[in-house]
Amino acid sequence: MINRVLIRIKVLQIVYSYYQNETHDLKLAEKELMFSLQKSYNLYYYLLLLMVEVTRLHRRNLDLRKHKYVPGEEDLNPNTRLIDNRFVAQLEINEMLRKQIDAEGISWANDEDFVKDVLDSILVSDIYAEYLKNPEDNYETDREFWRLVFKKLICNSQDVEEYLEDKSIYWNDDVPIIETFALKTIKRFEEAKGSKQPLLPMFKDDEDRLFATKLLHQALLRGIEFRNLIDKHMTNWEAERIATMDMHIMQIALAELFTFPTIPTIVTLNEYIDLAKYYSTPKSGHFINGILDTIVKELKKQQLLLKD
Repeated sequence: MINRVLIRIKVLQIVYSYYQNETHDLKLAEKELMFSLQKSYNLYYYLLLLMVEVTRLHRRNLDLRKHKYVPGEEDLNPNTRLIDNRFVAQLEINEMLRKQIDAEGISWANDEDFVKDVLDSILVSDIYAEYLKNPEDNYETDREFWRLVFKKLICNSQDVEEYLEDKSIYWNDDVPIIETFALKTIKRFEEAKGSKQPLLPMFKDDEDRLFATKLLHQALLRGIEFRNLIDKHMTNWEAERIATMDMHIMQIALAELFTFPTIPTIVTLNEYIDLAKYYSTPKSGHFINGILDTIVKELKKQQLLLKD
């Protein structure tokens, strides 16, 4: 589930922190990288659990209304379609979800105001109104309702993104990426699989896990070598005037170019140019593209970089 885009972001954050820390402890840096990636994976489960918690809150609210001092007809006979949603009922008993919740202590117990805000946004939405009017009352309709809610009310909500980023410093920049995986999971659910519906693993395979640790190791262990290579090609630029983040980005890009021969050069360059646009200065993308392109051409000319 944790893709290489997110891995590159996390490695960049750890490399930046590494050079800010005078101890320069490689083992500690690797431990922090894996901890940060685990936190990103936990966010995936928080987002899945959010649908369950919203439903639970709605159920509690309907119960309270029934026990009002003078309940009205709507209080006594509310529409229960949302709390009877078959998809959420299946998600609530999912074995992988329950296991991760127990192992990592994942809970919305201290965030009831946020859960209430999400529920309120759903109840006043056109999506909910259409759901109540829909004559098709089956599993597919229930799952589609939550897919639309997640896609249009949660994924596109700046309030949700800001709340999640405030909830954990490890989720800064993670939310849009992890939301796409939660949305993909909703679409993959099948009623017949019941509680055993598989969720996405932390890594697609061992190769991606190895990509994370090797990229970090090479970026740090060969840091001096890569920085010297960068300095050599910075014609008309003074090294001390280059943004620190630009240097880190180019250092990691070179680590990827040298360490992973199966990743096309253009893919690596584009990924780090995009990182520069987001994490450094407005001109960094153009600058990094120029430096890395010059380095790659020379390495290929010297046959030190043998890939397309």
